[in-house]
Amino acid sequence: MPEAALTAGDASPVETDAVIIGAGPVGLFQVFELGLLEIRAHVIDALPYPGGQPVELYPDKPIYDIPAVPVCTGRELVDSLLRQIRPFGAEFHLGQTVTRVERQPDGRFIVQTDRQVRLLTRTVFIAGGVGAFEPRRLKLGGIERFEDRQLFYHVRDPAEFAGRHLVIAGGGDSALEWAVHFAQASPHRAASVTLVHRRDGFQAAPATVARVRELCAELSLQFMVGQVTGFEEEQGRLCRLKVSGTDGVTRLLPADALLVFFGLSPRLGPIADWGLQIERKQLVVDTEKFSTSEPGIFAVGDVNTYPGKKKLILCGFHECALAAFGAAALVYPDRQVMLQYTTTSTRLHQVLGVESPVFDD
Repeated sequence: MPEAALTAGDASPVETDAVIIGAGPVGLFQVFELGLLEIRAHVIDALPYPGGQPVELYPDKPIYDIPAVPVCTGRELVDSLLRQIRPFGAEFHLGQTVTRVERQPDGRFIVQTDRQVRLLTRTVFIAGGVGAFEPRRLKLGGIERFEDRQLFYHVRDPAEFAGRHLVIAGGGDSALEWAVHFAQASPHRAASVTLVHRRDGFQAAPATVARVRELCAELSLQFMVGQVTGFEEEQGRLCRLKVSGTDGVTRLLPADALLVFFGLSPRLGPIADWGLQIERKQLVVDTEKFSTSEPGIFAVGDVNTYPGKKKLILCGFHECALAAFGAAALVYPDRQVMLQYTTTSTRLHQVLGVESPVFDD
């Protein structure tokens, strides 16, 4: 990574000990592990809210492999992590991406975002999962001008679709779950729901597939095998979709809104240009402190790779602990960092803002 000194014309950046890129569960737990070592952190994420994959992809689905938590949803996990890191006062910069990471002559890094946030930090932690997620878009010329008006790749507010004629394209969990949601009697029930998929087979939970079949039998939901190949508009608004079936017939469907769930495509984005060692679109790290090929830059969670790597949240949590100790040697080079236990350390109790327990002799 080349060095680039600050120039006189640069606005003074905010100084910090650590910058964490990614506000998913692993990025949030990295805040906690750094906080225990009294390392201040700023967190940057492209999404407008913390949570990463669990909140974006499966907020209400159960997770069963978090230690000591028999079951929780993605949203509940993130809420718990946010409560856990509250004592450390990390500053969040959401809805923005990192565009620049440059080492300074004194060994620190300038980290800059596309919204011109500038941070001067001793360490950088990349916790961006498998990269920034982008929805796989419908490849149909001209359809993009309806995006966020009548064409959607995410459902932010289900109430927005109540009473409308919906066409949902896709055959995975998201497509089927929303088709069921809008077809059932509920405050969000649509005027009509048509599920369009390229084949009569789905990649979704069996219970959800069974419910789709039931709703089709009840005529509450229509299913068509085919692909969206065209559209019609009136007065600048999408009004009908052309669906070409496997039988060679193209049919017109009334459509007030089109929801497309073709999955998400991860990309490393600017990280790929930072001069770090990459293997199969993942950052190569050591397993002592999870440092990348650039000293001072660490990578934790699904974004990294090493022999025996397993893409599990709990593995990412383990990586955070070792990465924090690796960073402490850089943030406090003249201090011996000792391993302390939150159960017994009065210093950690002070950091966490809790009372030290009294143990009987």
